[in-house]
Order: sequence, then C-alpha cells, then structure tokens
Amino acid sequence: MSFTPSEVQQVWDKGAIVSNNDPNILRKDECTAWIKRDAYGNRQSQFGWEIDHIDGNANNNLLTNLRPLQWENDAAHLKGPLTCLIVSQGAKNVRQT
Repeated sequence: MSFTPSEVQQVWDKGAIVSNNDPNILRKDECTAWIKRDAYGNRQSQFGWEIDHIDGNANNNLLTNLRPLQWENDAAHLKGPLTCLIVSQGAKNVRQT
C-alpha cells in the first residue's frame, strides 16, 4: 500500500517518544522496538518500520487505524494478532525468546 509523505509523517508521529532521543530520528513502536524515521520501508535495517493497520479487517487508511511498527513485528501481525517478535534491549532491538 502506498502512503503520501504526509501520511507517513503522521503515522511516525504516533510512535512513542523516548527521553534523551531526538523524536525526529528515533522512536519506539507499540512492542517497544526501536524504529528510525529514515528507515521507513527498509527491511534490511533492524530499525526499519512499516505502517500497520491496527484492524486489518477494517480496510481503511484512517489515521486512527494506523500505527508504526518495526518491520518484523508488522510482518508477524499480518498473520494474526499483534505478536511482539522484536523488542528493545538498551539501544538495540532483539528477538524475544
């Protein structure tokens, strides 16, 4: 699905701000995984993120139904309920065991 730069920014703004970090560069997703603003759509980066539809059955792009998710968390969510595969540990992302 394609989003405008404005829509991408609006979804980015929904990410969690973490003190002592520039919110224009780093935020956290709902699973606590770190995401980087310039890594939108980058599945080669541990900080890559995508726009997730909270309710995939709603079939709408309303901002209330969108959130930023680290790409692996988003890919796992496509298969069912949100499962936090990737979480933060200090300044890096790790796979939950």
